Amino acid sequence: MSSKPPPSTHVHEPGPKLDPSTVLGFKVSVIDGAEHRTWESSSARCSIGAQDGNDLVVGDPTVSRFHCEISMDATQGPRIRDLGSKNGTTVDGVRVTDAFLRSGSIVKLGAIALRFDFVGHVSRIPISQRTSFHGLVAHSVAMRMALALIERAAASEMTVLLEGETGTGKSHVAEAIHRASARAAKPFIVVDCGAIPANLLESELFGHERNAFTGAGERRIGAFEDANGGTIFLDEIGELPLDLQPKILRAIEAREIKRVGSNHHQKVDVRIVAATNRDLRAEVNEGRFRADLYFRLAVLRIELPALRSRLEDIPALTERLLAFIGAKEDEIAGLCTPELFASLKRGAWPGNIRELRNHLERCLVFQEALPIGEVSSTRTPTPTTVDPREPYASARRRAIDAFERAYVSELLTLHGGKMAPAAASAGVDRVYLYKLARRHGLRPT
Repeated sequence: MSSKPPPSTHVHEPGPKLDPSTVLGFKVSVIDGAEHRTWESSSARCSIGAQDGNDLVVGDPTVSRFHCEISMDATQGPRIRDLGSKNGTTVDGVRVTDAFLRSGSIVKLGAIALRFDFVGHVSRIPISQRTSFHGLVAHSVAMRMALALIERAAASEMTVLLEGETGTGKSHVAEAIHRASARAAKPFIVVDCGAIPANLLESELFGHERNAFTGAGERRIGAFEDANGGTIFLDEIGELPLDLQPKILRAIEAREIKRVGSNHHQKVDVRIVAATNRDLRAEVNEGRFRADLYFRLAVLRIELPALRSRLEDIPALTERLLAFIGAKEDEIAGLCTPELFASLKRGAWPGNIRELRNHLERCLVFQEALPIGEVSSTRTPTPTTVDPREPYASARRRAIDAFERAYVSELLTLHGGKMAPAAASAGVDRVYLYKLARRHGLRPT
């Protein structure tokens, strides 16, 4: 059960007021149940567990491979989060999944006791000086902190793992990393590991030889070969079946793949960016994800902030999203008012940027700022703005596109992003619905 600690026990001591790009230093000491030792921060995070590769490795059978993580924030202070451990995490006698800490808090992981304390120094977090980057918006401190890592990723060849809630824009970040990299002139290939049936995913990734399986009438080149010289983006990597994970691991380590039905490996020159809305360390604890693959993917981890943590970005995001979905300049000017921005900043946005985009599409269809969460199907839409100087065919296509975007968006929202029930409800083939969703940049959850 998740527990937010009462102020008298678990809320951190405020300490000095810091610049948003700095955080208080802290240390974590093992005080009981294992060899006594101390880890002191040089960054804002400390992962703790029995698996080599954690910041603080605690080799005890009652401690999970990835047990918990402590993070420090300049405004919220120190926070501990359990990573789906077997024996749980206890803070000052209360079992928690997510809680704040105070200096002197005693944390128990199974049979191990730790003590959390502030130290005298502060740690500086890199923060970008940019407010935009290849289509990304970054006026808020939270996004500029993420952007500092995105810039570093773009300037390197390292494998990147993008983490964040559903709808935080991970695919756009992956594309920005590619466009700003030395591979920008080469292919950027996207594979959605959660949208492709498991029995077809290996062929999608690595290709197949002719007659490799029933229905494989011709040789097919897979995504890794298509991306040769460029970047392959493995979206929803947490959905990757266990039996495919060793093959992905080999592709990352050796940069070579083997087509289905072939006996030969072949070299590929690809840069790998992966993304997930899950915590893969918790998946490792549950046996659903390989620890060695996690470490190969997480050479550079970039956590994208939720929209509620970057409200300063909403005005610029709104204008960019409206332009992206096809709004004309006068339509953007008519919708983008201080009143709209104030309303949007009051939203909870559990679906993040994707939910904001869906809301703005509804506003565009009705040509007015709708209350957040209002369902357009309960109202009669106003006619789409018509320009008689525009050819009939293009005007008709624009109206149909607006309808399709709004309809498919509402349909997926109604069915929780699940394609099969959404297609059945709409009376269309699932493959056709997939095509409509991809055409308009909408994705199932």
